[in-house]
Amino acid sequence: MKLKICGLSNPNEVTTCVDNNVNFCGFILNYPKSHRYISYERAKSLLSIKRNKAEYVGVLVNPTFKELEKFSNLNLDYFQLYGQFNSKSLIDIKNKFEKKIIISIQIKNKDDIKKYKIVEEGSDIILWDSTGYERSLSWNYSWIKDIKIKGEKMVAGNITKDKLKNLSEIADIVDVSGALETNKVKDIKKIKEFIFLIKKLKNEN
Repeated sequence: MKLKICGLSNPNEVTTCVDNNVNFCGFILNYPKSHRYISYERAKSLLSIKRNKAEYVGVLVNPTFKELEKFSNLNLDYFQLYGQFNSKSLIDIKNKFEKKIIISIQIKNKDDIKKYKIVEEGSDIILWDSTGYERSLSWNYSWIKDIKIKGEKMVAGNITKDKLKNLSEIADIVDVSGALETNKVKDIKKIKEFIFLIKKLKNEN
């Protein structure tokens, strides 16, 4: 199972993730309501940090064309998109801005799971998430267990260490943020502990 740590906002957090082989580092780029939001200039600085094997992800909520154009100039591997998209619009974004795509599907009920069908062809990774945005909310992750897609399955929404074993049987990637914070600030000790647990799980499987 791969790990994405989202909402990174300072160099120490990024280098900790990179040095410990976290697969994806996420940055909140256009959603000021989140306490994890960072400015364009801060993002530019953090994205200049040598990434080794990590991939850098820009998280965008209902982005305008101008925002996509602006953030495409950053040193990102992926756009992670929240909003109303279909495969055609995602393919257009991929071709225009030369970024891989993580498309986020927000889950209120079991029927929402099926929305992946309208975005699957245009995405590299499908993320099933809660409707909480900056708030980490749980949902029934087992709803996606039997879904087969051509890309990778990512799951988010109040991901905590006690859920990892079960999630390793459901998804390819876990997306974690709130569980790694103390008083809404990333906690390096918690990050390292979470990374250790992911590695331990990999070794057991």
